[in-house]
Amino acid sequence: MKKAKLKALRALRKRCEPCGKESRLIKYKMENNIETKYNKLITAVSIIIPLAVAALFGVNLRKLGYDVEPLNFLPPIYATINGITAVLLIAAVLAIKNGKRKLHENLMKTAIACSIAFLLMYVAYHMTSISAVYGDVNHNSILEESEKLAVGSSRAIYLIILLTHIALSVIIIPLVLITYVRALAQRFDRHKKIAKITFPIWLYVAITGVVVYVMISPYYVK
Repeated sequence: MKKAKLKALRALRKRCEPCGKESRLIKYKMENNIETKYNKLITAVSIIIPLAVAALFGVNLRKLGYDVEPLNFLPPIYATINGITAVLLIAAVLAIKNGKRKLHENLMKTAIACSIAFLLMYVAYHMTSISAVYGDVNHNSILEESEKLAVGSSRAIYLIILLTHIALSVIIIPLVLITYVRALAQRFDRHKKIAKITFPIWLYVAITGVVVYVMISPYYVK
């Protein structure tokens, strides 16, 4: 009787094996299809956003003769948003390490929303206001020799932080999108690998965004 049951179980396993393999294959194909589906979109967005920001950054409506109200209140707001983004990123990492996947997902979505809000405010400010120049004490948008000597090496430090912030903010766009899509496709092994690269870069961009604001804030045109 026991032998008959054992034989029946073995037969059942053999019949189920192809089904299991087929199921895993279908799941794998679906996951790959999601990644493939978004690859072109990620590439397009990663190119379009930096180009659009660069183009709009060079457009100042006041200089073009438009009578627009300068949005001088925006810099402290988007600097605060950068700070919030940094906190959200750290909280999201702690959440996933503690097995709180849903909380991690919600925190990351909020961080992405904050980054989008920052980008929109940043562009709006530079399109309507006169950009500040580090060291420009008299706010005439010209860095005079006496002003340059007054700020000394701090200007070089500011420029290094600013340039690395800008460069990495371009690099982070495709990294965030790829990381998000891999989570969406439930490719958590691949998601985890790229997240280890995305997280420190994104965190650096968020923190330096605050640092840049603190350093340049005394020189904003009132």
